[in-house]
Amino acid sequence: MKEYIALAVLWPFGGAALTWILGRKQEKAAGYARGNIMAAITVLGEVAVVLGLCFAGRLTGNAGLADPAGVFYPAGQKAGTAAIVYWQHICGGTFCFAVDGFRGLYALTAAFMWAVCTLFSFDYMAHYPHKTRYYFFLLLTLGATEGVFLSADFFTMFVFFEIMSLASYVWVAQDERKESLRAAETYLAIAVIGGLCILMGMFLLYGNDMRNLSTAGEIMLSISRQGEISRGRIAAAGLLMLAGFGAKAGSVPLHIWLPKAHPVAPAPASALLSGILTKTGVFGVMLLTLRLFWGDKRFGTLILILGLCTMLTGAVLALFSVDLKRTLACSSVSQIGFIFTGVGAAGIFSGGTAASEEGLLVSLNGGILHMINHSLIKLVLFCAAGVVFMNLHKLDLNEIRGFGRKKPLLHAVFLAGALGIAGVPLFNGYVSKSLLHESLLLLRKEWPLPWARAAEWIFICAGGCTAAYMAKLYVALFWEKNSEEAVQKTYEEKKRYMKPLSGALLGTAAALLPALGVGAGIREGVFNGESLWGALLSLLIGAGIYLLFVRPVLMKNGRYINRWKPEWDLEERVYRPLLNGLAFVLSVICRFLDNLTDWLIAGLRRSVYRDSPLPHELEEGNVLTHAAGVALDGGRNIFRREKTPRERSFEHKLAMFAEEQKENRIMIGRSLSFGLLLFCVGLVMTLVYILLI
Repeated sequence: MKEYIALAVLWPFGGAALTWILGRKQEKAAGYARGNIMAAITVLGEVAVVLGLCFAGRLTGNAGLADPAGVFYPAGQKAGTAAIVYWQHICGGTFCFAVDGFRGLYALTAAFMWAVCTLFSFDYMAHYPHKTRYYFFLLLTLGATEGVFLSADFFTMFVFFEIMSLASYVWVAQDERKESLRAAETYLAIAVIGGLCILMGMFLLYGNDMRNLSTAGEIMLSISRQGEISRGRIAAAGLLMLAGFGAKAGSVPLHIWLPKAHPVAPAPASALLSGILTKTGVFGVMLLTLRLFWGDKRFGTLILILGLCTMLTGAVLALFSVDLKRTLACSSVSQIGFIFTGVGAAGIFSGGTAASEEGLLVSLNGGILHMINHSLIKLVLFCAAGVVFMNLHKLDLNEIRGFGRKKPLLHAVFLAGALGIAGVPLFNGYVSKSLLHESLLLLRKEWPLPWARAAEWIFICAGGCTAAYMAKLYVALFWEKNSEEAVQKTYEEKKRYMKPLSGALLGTAAALLPALGVGAGIREGVFNGESLWGALLSLLIGAGIYLLFVRPVLMKNGRYINRWKPEWDLEERVYRPLLNGLAFVLSVICRFLDNLTDWLIAGLRRSVYRDSPLPHELEEGNVLTHAAGVALDGGRNIFRREKTPRERSFEHKLAMFAEEQKENRIMIGRSLSFGLLLFCVGLVMTLVYILLI
C-alpha cells in the first residue's frame, strides 16, 4: 500500500522532470515528440498505478469504491476504515495519506481526466509555443492533486494544495497575452489569499491536536462534554478554512477567477481546472462539514445557503454570457453550488435520528455523484469547446455559430455533455440531481416548511437556467447558421477538424455519460415518478426561460447580445478597489508609525529640552570628513599661498559627498526591493541552517 501511494504521488513529479528534459529544446520537432511520449507514458502510468492502489485498498478491507461515502462518518458511526500511511521527517513534519472509497475514487477520476486531457493536448497544442513548459506544469499539478485527494491531515493537504495552486497558475498565463496575464493575476491572488486563510485556520487548530482528520469529528463531538476546546477558536478556524477552500471551489462570492481564467487557458487545462481542481476545494469543504463540524447543523445550514446562492448566481452569469468557454466556466460555478447543497444538507442531517440517517445517505451520495458527474461532463464540454477554438481561434457565439453543422461526431459529443449537465433522464447528471432534489424534500423534516420549499424551488429554477444556457450554446453551434454565407459554407466544408486520437478520446468520454446515467440510475432507484417529475419541471422551466428570455431579450437582430454591464463586475468594482484602498490605508499607517519616533524626538528637543547643537557637533559632515578635509586643505595651503575665489575647501566637498551617500543609503533602506533582498538572504541562510543542522 505504501509503495502504491508513493508512486501515485511521486510518479507525476518524476514524469514532469523527464518531460522537461526531453522536450527542452523547443526549436527541434524531435524534442516535442520525445516530450509528448514521456507525458503520455506518465499519465497512462498514473492511471495504472491508481488502479493498483484502489485494488490494493480493497484487498486490505477498507471502504471500497462501492461505498465512497463511508470515509465521512466519524469512527464508530459506520463500518469502513481508511488505510493510513505515514511519510516521516519531511518538511520538518510528517505527511499522512489515506486510501478509502472516496479518496480512491477521486484519485482514479483525476488520473483518467489527466490522461484524456494530456493526450488531447497533443492535437490542441500542436501549433502553440512553450509546449514543454505546458506539459511540465500539467504533470506537476497532477502529482500535487493526487497528494491533495490522498491526504489524511490538514498539514499534508495544505502542502500539496499550495503546490497545485502555484503550478496551475502557468496554465492560465500560458499564451502570455495581456488578458491571460491579468486573469492569471486574479487566479494567483485568490489562490494565495485562500492558502493563507487555510494556513491561519491550521494555526488555530494545531494546539488542539486536530491535524489528523480521522479524529477531528470525535474531538468536535467531545467539546460539550469536556469543555477543553474553545468553540470560538474552532468556529474561527472553520470559517477561515471555509474561505480558503471555497475560493478554490469557486463558491460565491469568491468565484471571480473562474469566468476569467477558463476563457484564456487552453481548453484541456480548462477541463481540469473546472473538473478536478475545483473539487479539491469541495473536498476541503466536505471535510470541514462532515468531520470538523460533524453534528453542527448551523455550519451545515451555512454551506447549504452558500450552495443555493452559488448555483443561482452561476446559472444567471452563464445565461448572460456570449462566450463559449466563459459560459461553461460560469456553469461550473453553478454546478459547484449544486454540490455544496448536497454537502450542506448532509451537515444538517448529521443529527443521528433514523430520518436524519436516510437524509444523510441521500444527500451525501448525491453530492459525491454530482462531483464525479460534473468532472466527466466538463471534460467532454471543454474539450468540445477546444475543438471549436483550435479550428477558428474564436469563442464568441456570433462568430462561431453554425460551426457544428454537418459534424456528427462533435454534435454527438457536445449533445451528450449538454444533456448530462441539464439533468435529462438516462444521462448521469439526472441521477445525482435527483438525489440532491430528494435530499431537499427530506429537509422538510429538519427545516421550517417555507424555507425548505424555497430551497427546493431555487434548486429547480437553477436547473431550468442550466437547461436554458446549454440550449443556447447547442442551438448556436449546431442548428443556427452564420450570418455570413461564405463563412458558413467554409464551416460546413471543413471535414478534418480534429485528429483521430482526439475524436476517439472525446467519443469515449462522451459515451461514459449515458452509460453511467443508466447504470447509476438503476442502482440508486431514481427512475420513479417523483424524480422524473422534478427533472421534467426543471426542463420545462428551462424551455420557458430560453423562449421567453434568451431569444427575445438576449438577442437583437439575430445576434447574441451581452447585456451584462461592465460595472456589474465584482472584481473590478469591489475587490480590486477594496484591496487598493486597503493597501493605501496600510501604507499611510506604516509611514505614520515610521515617522512617529522622529517627530517625537524632534518635538521634545524643540519644546521640553530646548537644546541646541552641542560644542562637539559639526556644522556639516562628520568626524572623518572633517579630519580628512582639514588634512587635505592644510596640504594644499603648504604648496599654494591662496585659493581661487571659486574654489571650495576639501572639508566642504567631503561633507557634501558624505551627505549624498547617506541619503542614498536611506533611500535604499526604505525601498521594497532592499527589504525583499534582505528577506531572500535571510531565507537562504535559514535553509542552509536547516540543511546543515
